[in-house]
Amino acid sequence: MKKFQRKIEDFVCENCGAEVKGNGYTNHCPNCLWSKHVDINPGDRASECGGLMKPIDIELKDGEYVLTQHCLKCGHTRKNKTVKEDNFDKIIELSKNKIFTI
Repeated sequence: MKKFQRKIEDFVCENCGAEVKGNGYTNHCPNCLWSKHVDINPGDRASECGGLMKPIDIELKDGEYVLTQHCLKCGHTRKNKTVKEDNFDKIIELSKNKIFTI
C-alpha cells in the first residue's frame, strides 16, 4: 500500500468557510490553517473520524515551516508542511507562544 496518494479535490473549509482549490497536495485551508481528519495516510481518505483539526503549533525545520494540527474529535495529532499560499499572519500568530533562542 502506498503511503501517499495524490488526490486533487476542491473544498470549502468547515472552520472559516474559505473556498479552497486543491492541487493534490493540499491538506489544510490556506486561510485559517485548519484541516479535517479524513486520512490515515496522506490522500487515502480512509479515516472514519472526520473531525476538525486545529492548528496548535508551528516549527521551523530545514528552512520550512511545519504545522502541527490536533483533531478536536479524536485527539489525533499530525504535522504538515506549510506552503507559500498559506496565510503568513496565521503562521506568525501560532509562533507567538514559542520561545526562540539565538
